[in-house]
Amino acid sequence: MADVYAKIGELDPAALEQLAHVLELRAMDHQQQQMRADYFANISFPPDARVLEVGCGTGVVARALAARPEVAEVIGLDPSPALLSKAQSLSAGIGKLRFVQGEASALKFSEHAFDVVVFHTALCHIPHPQAALSEAFRVLQPGGSLAIFDANYADTTLATSTVDPLQSCAQAAVNNIALDPWLVPRLRALVEKVGYRVLRFQSYIYDGIQPPDYMLTIVDRGADALHKEGRVGAELAVALKAEARRRVQSGEFFGQITYASLIAAKPADAARRSNAEACNGGGQEYTQ
Repeated sequence: MADVYAKIGELDPAALEQLAHVLELRAMDHQQQQMRADYFANISFPPDARVLEVGCGTGVVARALAARPEVAEVIGLDPSPALLSKAQSLSAGIGKLRFVQGEASALKFSEHAFDVVVFHTALCHIPHPQAALSEAFRVLQPGGSLAIFDANYADTTLATSTVDPLQSCAQAAVNNIALDPWLVPRLRALVEKVGYRVLRFQSYIYDGIQPPDYMLTIVDRGADALHKEGRVGAELAVALKAEARRRVQSGEFFGQITYASLIAAKPADAARRSNAEACNGGGQEYTQ
């Protein structure tokens, strides 16, 4: 099954609402917040930084970026009008944050328009990640920072034994939510090939056990995908979800995903910023 994020324009309203819920639920997870804070702390934000988040979804990370005192403006970009509508409503009153509809591989911004570009759990869903990284390079100031945070979905597990039925949910969920589950192992090479200088690469182990809410969405989405693909019947899909919750109640539940963050810089000797071009252009701003 194709990555649900990569075909987001084809999703029905119910599926989009579920996706928005998952994005906000994950953002409330304490471990997720800690990982985000860790890589944020290693980004070089200049005073009055102008920041672009590519693949902003419901705007969780864009809101966190806008809360930083050294940031003057944040633009969140996403291809989905429905997610942008949600982002807009959730960010009401944040004056230095706005949202733009657009594609990562064809950014409608001028060269050197941003000090920082962020991809938060977005790059693994983009069909041509190197094109997206090249576009980010183009719109970054010389010396500007690239920050990437993504899951190594190939390592996702729900198993507690050699043959565990919940692992089939994990694999089906990964097939449904990651266009490229193997992005993270290739990430440094992709970034360096574009011309960035990698400053930091950090791995994290996310144990979605306490609370298990986000990992239970992996179970549920995997079970639903197995049923939709005709690999299990409706009764077994329900039973798989129930088994995960039984394990939560008995203290037997286990779920784990490996994440990684990469911080890189566009070399300072890259082409100088053109004052005439900077901050002009821009994508079509999203308004309700």
